[in-house]
Amino acid sequence: MSRPVKLPWKDLRKIIGRRLRGLVPYVPALAVSGFLGSKAIRAILERAGHPAVPLDDTFIHFQFAKNLAAGHFFTYSPGDGYTAGATSFAWPMLLAPFYALGFHDLSIIWVAWVFGFLAHAALIVETTRLASRLTGWSVAVGAGAMAALFGGFLWFAASGMETIPLAWALARTARIASEWCERTPSERTRAQRVELIAFGILAPLIRPEGALASLFAAVALGACPMPSPRPWWRTRPLALVPLLGPLIMPLTNLLMTGSASSNTMAVKWMPLSPYYPTLAALWKPVHDNLVTFFTVLVDGREWSAVFVPKDSMPAFVLALVAIPVVGWRAKRPWRAGFVLVLALGMLIPCTYSSFLWNRLRYLWPFASAWFVGLACGARLLGEAAALIRPRWIAVAPALSGLAAGGFSTLLSWTIEDLSKSATAVDKQQVTLGRWAREHLPQDAIIGVNDTGAIAYESDRRTFDVVGLTTKGEAKYWVAGAGSRFEHYERLVKRDPQRFPTDFIVYPQWMACEPVLGPQMHEATVRDQTILGGVTMVVYPARRDLLGSGDLPLQERLLGQPIDELDVADLESEADHAYEIEHATGADLSNRVHYESPDTNGADRAWADGGRFQRSLDRFEAHLPEGTAVRGIARLVGPLSADVDVVVSVGGQDLATLHVPADEATEQSFEIPADKVKARTVVELRPLEGTFGSLHYWFEKAR
Repeated sequence: MSRPVKLPWKDLRKIIGRRLRGLVPYVPALAVSGFLGSKAIRAILERAGHPAVPLDDTFIHFQFAKNLAAGHFFTYSPGDGYTAGATSFAWPMLLAPFYALGFHDLSIIWVAWVFGFLAHAALIVETTRLASRLTGWSVAVGAGAMAALFGGFLWFAASGMETIPLAWALARTARIASEWCERTPSERTRAQRVELIAFGILAPLIRPEGALASLFAAVALGACPMPSPRPWWRTRPLALVPLLGPLIMPLTNLLMTGSASSNTMAVKWMPLSPYYPTLAALWKPVHDNLVTFFTVLVDGREWSAVFVPKDSMPAFVLALVAIPVVGWRAKRPWRAGFVLVLALGMLIPCTYSSFLWNRLRYLWPFASAWFVGLACGARLLGEAAALIRPRWIAVAPALSGLAAGGFSTLLSWTIEDLSKSATAVDKQQVTLGRWAREHLPQDAIIGVNDTGAIAYESDRRTFDVVGLTTKGEAKYWVAGAGSRFEHYERLVKRDPQRFPTDFIVYPQWMACEPVLGPQMHEATVRDQTILGGVTMVVYPARRDLLGSGDLPLQERLLGQPIDELDVADLESEADHAYEIEHATGADLSNRVHYESPDTNGADRAWADGGRFQRSLDRFEAHLPEGTAVRGIARLVGPLSADVDVVVSVGGQDLATLHVPADEATEQSFEIPADKVKARTVVELRPLEGTFGSLHYWFEKAR
């Protein structure tokens, strides 16, 4: 008879005891986060009347979560298949099981709030721990208090976004990487190594900026390996495993769409924009963002005023300098290095065209390192005071607490802004999504420029004109309204079933009046500062003007054109090597020229996409070599004055076209046979000023 197995109760009690003791630091953090969270949520419920979130982008995550719960892997609109529109894999995956359990419609917001404020509490703990071995515990508590009382963290914990979970993942990875490097080789354990690798893989799945955590993990594992009897070439490759994390989403996109880039990167990341083709061209907007960051945002002005106390720039500059100094004095170079790199990570969004959007949400995942830096600055000032009187070392925790108090003075404003913004999104995008569900047919395709709540609430297929959630649209949005119009012309010819049946857009953002029919409905919200416009409007889609400018309207073609350049049509421009850059830098004037029958004496309405403020047009015409050619140019004059535009081929001026101010005109010119090559380079330049360029046709001369 076998003897009964004795359960290791003593060992089990020890394990449970250790786990419980490990949770003790989270108790006060959870209490603070719970208190602040209840105030924020109560303010939203009182103002909106039900759960609401302050960003339309939150509903993008909800929409992905809803489709994941239905078994569709990162499908945004029904029937569209996989789209590279998710900036986070982890956040929708976390929410999807709760949607499947019945947290539908706005009730999913409660789930996002719970995870948001749990991450907020964990971030407070990690900020404190990250600072403690640099500044001492008493000063580090002030850093944790800054994280607790910083309005940016509170706002985004209640936003339903992945911002605070990412901030926690970055801070925790920086802390465990620091502790790994600070230990002796014999003190490092496999469990700690697994944790480093896990966070290195997880963080980029929360958001791409989480790749910084992957870097921390790889550096720590590579520079400070565990002791092993095996040769280094068998153990060191483990340091590369965390670097697989940043590759997961790009490789998935590549496999599913043929492109590794996400739609968001194509829309918002300036290095991918064709309008910044050189480092010199890219440097100007990045430089401008850097200047704005250091002179405006960290100084608590304009966009950051709701979160950062005014005139804070000296304190933040001290924070940046203090991190390496305190790290050197405390003999914690690895910790100081990781914190400094995390703080400088806040400069990454300076390369985004959306740098200032949505209450600076791209900046705050890196803010915990700046709070550690402020604590380091307080430590340095305390040590300086202690040189006068040793007891004045108490200045350090006092200053750290004072910084936290400074952030707390803005919490009422933060909560007011949060509730107002959440109500605004609810009254506009959420309301319009519900209107669409009730009034538009089930097979409707809604063109949107804010794609979140309208898709989630309408249960209708959407066509994202910005391109965040609809494949292939991003490059046309980046190019401008004229290129979108030209793209829509191709789309209705090639795949008319994809083109929207209706639009719900901000008309000033859409900037494409010829595809908008008569207004059907609108939602106006005036008491807000978060929306893209006061009024969002519902229109039926209009198709009759697509292709209306395909042929000349004033100059008559004598036969079939042998070549045609449709300016602003990206495919036509690429085929003709059309140069979009000009002397004034990136061409941001791409728009639609629209003439109704009562403007400029037009016989019928027509529209054509084009580029304006042109100081030079240069392109290749595909012509039969050695044949005289007649060209027709559709140009638009500048607003203020007529302009004369010189046409030249092969360095020889052939004609001067007079273009009236603010008026579209078509004029012809002749290219002699001896100047015509298979690829004839044609140039148009104004004698002074600029002109608008819409269309070129070429035919054999008679």
